[in-house]
Amino acid sequence: MDFEIKQIGIIFSPYKTKAECPIQGSVVPDGNGRIEVFSEYVEGLETIETFSHIILFYIFDRAGEIKLSRPTFLDDAAHGVFASRHPCRPNRIGMSIVKLEKRTKNILDVSEIDVLDKTPLIDIKPYLPRFDYRENANNGWTAAKELQEKPGNRE
Repeated sequence: MDFEIKQIGIIFSPYKTKAECPIQGSVVPDGNGRIEVFSEYVEGLETIETFSHIILFYIFDRAGEIKLSRPTFLDDAAHGVFASRHPCRPNRIGMSIVKLEKRTKNILDVSEIDVLDKTPLIDIKPYLPRFDYRENANNGWTAAKELQEKPGNRE
């Protein structure tokens, strides 16, 4: 089956390098960014401003070498790429939950961003706590790890 993914916009952030970018936006709540949705997709933003948070799907366009098992930002031990959020993945698709601060036409001002500047945006979905939250979910191997980056793992 062939498929095509189209870029629908651009994500702008204060993070120019991988070293500057936080591993999760919730760690830096004042990390502000801007999403520019291309004009042909602006109709798809109708009523998005009624949500407090949105999920951004994007391409890790500056990710390093794809390895299916590798150490992560939180651990020296190797973990499968599908058991981590490492950007060096086969399809290079990333996702982030950000706080939607304001919409002005095709521009979305957001906070809690953890994406590199000028990243290609491929989709947006509303974050819905009643559907996206799972009361009995666990944190897997990350449960015992502190949320701080280890130097040298940002490929």
